[in-house]
Amino acid sequence: MSDQRGVRAGNEGRESKYAVKMDGITKRFPGVVANDDVDFAVERGTVHALVGENGAGKTTLMNILYGLYEPTEGTVHVDGVPREFDSPRDAMDAGIGMIHQHFMLIEPMTVAENVVLGAEPTKLFGLLTDEDAAVEVTRDLAEKYGFDIDPTDRIRETSVGEQQRVEILKALYRGAETLILDEPTAVLTPQEVEGLYGMFDELLGEGKTIIFITHKLGEALRAADRISVLRDGELIATVRADETTREDLASMMVGRDVLFDVSSEAVERGGATLAVEDLVVDDDRGIRAVDGVSFSIEDGEVFGVAGVDGNGQAELVEALTGLRSATSGTITFDGEDVTDHSRRQRIADGMSYVAEDRQHRSLVMEYDLLRNGLLGCQRLPAFSNGPLVDWEATGQYVDDVLEQYDVRPPDRSALARSLSGGNQQKLVVGREFERDPSLVVAAQPTRGVDIGSIEFIHNRLLDLRAEGTAILLVSSKLEEVQRLSDRMAVMYDGRFMDVVDPDEVTEEEVGLLMAGQHPDGGAGDR
Repeated sequence: MSDQRGVRAGNEGRESKYAVKMDGITKRFPGVVANDDVDFAVERGTVHALVGENGAGKTTLMNILYGLYEPTEGTVHVDGVPREFDSPRDAMDAGIGMIHQHFMLIEPMTVAENVVLGAEPTKLFGLLTDEDAAVEVTRDLAEKYGFDIDPTDRIRETSVGEQQRVEILKALYRGAETLILDEPTAVLTPQEVEGLYGMFDELLGEGKTIIFITHKLGEALRAADRISVLRDGELIATVRADETTREDLASMMVGRDVLFDVSSEAVERGGATLAVEDLVVDDDRGIRAVDGVSFSIEDGEVFGVAGVDGNGQAELVEALTGLRSATSGTITFDGEDVTDHSRRQRIADGMSYVAEDRQHRSLVMEYDLLRNGLLGCQRLPAFSNGPLVDWEATGQYVDDVLEQYDVRPPDRSALARSLSGGNQQKLVVGREFERDPSLVVAAQPTRGVDIGSIEFIHNRLLDLRAEGTAILLVSSKLEEVQRLSDRMAVMYDGRFMDVVDPDEVTEEEVGLLMAGQHPDGGAGDR
């Protein structure tokens, strides 16, 4: 990244020092105080990181700034002007743009149609939408900020990473002066992250302001000028990034010291729990997404898969877990060919699955936590009484998961949709990890959870490994894959570019593999 702080210094002399200033913000929901007398100020032309555990109040505070919620108490100033937002439209009119953790896109529509939705360019005296102009302006924006995305693609055909970029383009198209970004680097390669920082430079050079919500403390320290920490709805501190450390931030977030380095002893391994041979899988369009992949995972081994979203990881995981049929190839689980087995059969055989998209693949949002905790288990002997569900055993199991995985609120009668994204994730992870599986397929297991929960989930994965469980870890977080894996494959365009030792490969080398380039010029392994 270029000298951002030099650019920012040139913006700090403006008459209005603060792009955003929130004073005494309190937000009460029935039985919950989400924000408690929070003072939050962001200087114009700077990057300001907002960190905190799940349920700390970060999203609520930003939803107030974006007009989705009205504060119970307190005032909001934008560019020194008092504002009362009745809707996001009011916030957008004031120059506030927000990219949410769960994307708000219309899947049947194209990228360009989503970008301009509600503010479409028109022709024939405003009577018709100018579709060509929409495509052109979207393409120009994408090229300006280095996003490799086709404006004519339909959202349902794009990867999670591409959808996140569409959300960023939507805010930029509407001329956001203060841009709120929620975990924007989760699906980027190291090189793409640097490109994002370059985008920051350009935005800052135009006098714009960025509020950066992240769980990656190293990222906050790298990209931000100042960092605010929330805990239990209260603002703990706002510090300069160059005057604090990752350890200090983590301690403020969780109220205790956090261990960042996970350690694991060598595990004596048995045979291959999972063996995949020449697997070919097509996507929903009938296009080959997995192209002849072969690998195996032994008992007590973590096999990691890294790569930018959209390179076949999702289809690979779906084929392994029984959610998608393989075009050809074989999948052997505990010595049995399960290529044609259903998802239900694979669960009964001892395969657990943490899905990338928790809301569509792992939870029924209108179910309570008790029924969501039972999903996939209802036919297992531990949770059934003949043809009926054993609700007593199920309730005890769910209560244990809620307590052990610190799901908030720990109320089995609460609906899944009432939980924050991070608490939804902790419920899913706990449900799948505690089934005594012989294989865990974990896709993005720490997406959207706080640093304390990440520490817990990582340690729990290593506990399962020590118990002899085989683990397939698929994550867009390169650091996560490298730290936890015994072996790591890098996936690009449906193939394994290489299978490497995480302790021996550099981040730059992995970044090249993630972009389809082999560091030594070879073709890579399949």
